[in-house]
Amino acid sequence: MSSSFGSVPVSARLIRLGALSGALSGLLIALPALVEAFTGETAATSLLLALSPAFALPFLTALHQGQSPATGRFGETAYLVNIIGLGLFGGAAFASNLVLFYIDDDVIEAELTGPTIPALIGSAIVFAVGCALFGAAMIRAGRFPRIPSWGYAVALPLFAFLIALPDSVFTSMLHIVVGATLTWLSTALRRSAGTTDRTGVPDRTPA
Repeated sequence: MSSSFGSVPVSARLIRLGALSGALSGLLIALPALVEAFTGETAATSLLLALSPAFALPFLTALHQGQSPATGRFGETAYLVNIIGLGLFGGAAFASNLVLFYIDDDVIEAELTGPTIPALIGSAIVFAVGCALFGAAMIRAGRFPRIPSWGYAVALPLFAFLIALPDSVFTSMLHIVVGATLTWLSTALRRSAGTTDRTGVPDRTPA
């Protein structure tokens, strides 16, 4: 006898897992930012921020699966650029929060030579372009709420470049906006799993 879980279509299960990953990714950005607004950056908040991109990877894949029939080749290209950029930017964020955090600024300035800085900037550019493209694909498809779709297209590219600024109320607010955007989209994605048909296409979500 098959279980109730086993009777759920594979595509719907993957969407639910992706939605869970997206919620974790958003919370791992927003909650540390709330703490840092009062305490400044700490080892604990840096650890949580470093883990967030890893959970964003399955979330991005689930978002793409949920809207790919409506986005066509543009959506495929946007997804490809976004996931490559996320991999690059996530690696940079992991190193920054778990390695550079424990190194003195003078040592960092002395050691980060050669292609390191251009590579980090390039990673941010690819990530920003990928987010803008994928956000545009979400807006165009209309499968997910319009406000977080626009947030994905605008706030995440800004996040890629402004994250290097000194900690301030502005950077904390940007982290919170990004985290809220991901959490909102993950909630919409989770709800779409209940109405996903056998082709993996969710019903349109109202704006």
